[in-house]
Amino acid sequence: MINIERRDKIDIITFSVNKINANTIDAIKEGVKNLFENLNTKVIVDLKGVDYIDSSGFAWFLSLHKAARASYGTLKFMNPEPRVNELFQTLHLHTVFEIFYDLDDCIKSFR
Repeated sequence: MINIERRDKIDIITFSVNKINANTIDAIKEGVKNLFENLNTKVIVDLKGVDYIDSSGFAWFLSLHKAARASYGTLKFMNPEPRVNELFQTLHLHTVFEIFYDLDDCIKSFR
């Protein structure tokens, strides 16, 4: 369901599912549960191809954000599909998370 690639000391999470919801969230959480165990971890969540996120998905994003902050890490998002981007806006999460539309710009923002 997820893939984690490392580039320039940044973990990039991508998904092989088009929905992050109550049916998929447990498997997704299992795949990234140790991500912020180390200090100063940098993570990008690439949402390309994810057409739908329910409340359990957004709750998971917020818990990841909290884990990142607790370990002095950084969590950023990239490529939300239009419908998902609208949900970020509606929930005002665009004010909580940094969201990018270009991988190089997102990576540069960590510097």
